[in-house]
Amino acid sequence: MKRTVRAALDESGVHIGATDTRALAAHAWGVSRAWLAANPMHILTESQGARLDLLVAQRAMGHPVAYLVGRREFWSREFDVGPEVLIPRPETETLVEAALARIEGTAAVCDLGTGSGAIAVTLACERREARVVATDASADALAVARANALAHGAAIDFRVGPWYAPLTDTTFDLIVSNPPYVAAQDPHLDRGDLRFEPRSALTDGSDDGLASLREIIAGAPAHLKSGGWILIEHGYDQADACRALLEAAGFGGILSIPDLAGIPRVAGGRRE
Repeated sequence: MKRTVRAALDESGVHIGATDTRALAAHAWGVSRAWLAANPMHILTESQGARLDLLVAQRAMGHPVAYLVGRREFWSREFDVGPEVLIPRPETETLVEAALARIEGTAAVCDLGTGSGAIAVTLACERREARVVATDASADALAVARANALAHGAAIDFRVGPWYAPLTDTTFDLIVSNPPYVAAQDPHLDRGDLRFEPRSALTDGSDDGLASLREIIAGAPAHLKSGGWILIEHGYDQADACRALLEAAGFGGILSIPDLAGIPRVAGGRRE
């Protein structure tokens, strides 16, 4: 039995909700959401119906919408994403906003653990004169980041390796990072979208989720110019720990920045 657009959306919405259904339908049929609204009585072909049904079934099993459609919006740009990389979150725009406020002219900037490249590409696009380097331990993740940089015309020096390993004898005006910071035993790792995201991008296996943050902060002074900044995203309950780590590493001007929900999300400090 042939279905109309409205019937297919209503039927699928019962299982995964209207918002996700419309995102998957637009992707499955190669149309815009405006088209969906304007053509409720359009008759679907069998193949169109089957494509939507498959995506809905996958979403119902928990697969993230971003992976199913292969992209996610971040800072008003579309980024390719896949199981190789963490899905960009709105909270991370707090980190980008803080970074942009500290980039001037031809500043040298480094994004540690770039993943999809969302942070590095955004900074490179918004500050065209800046020199941006991005690292990641995963070659597969860097392939995604390079594709995103190419799509947005961002000039970035990508280097494979964990944290500072590919940055021998290199110093920067700004270091940014959104590292894994979820505690190893956090039950959320086995729920929702997180089940399908790369575990290594979510947790470093430490009991408190701070191992990567400790390593990044401790290594930052050797890779920052005098007066340079480090800005790092952290978990909702890690602000105090991050400030203590920054203080212990000798940073001044230590700050904590909340996200739009008012939750401390970014810690930073300046090398004296």
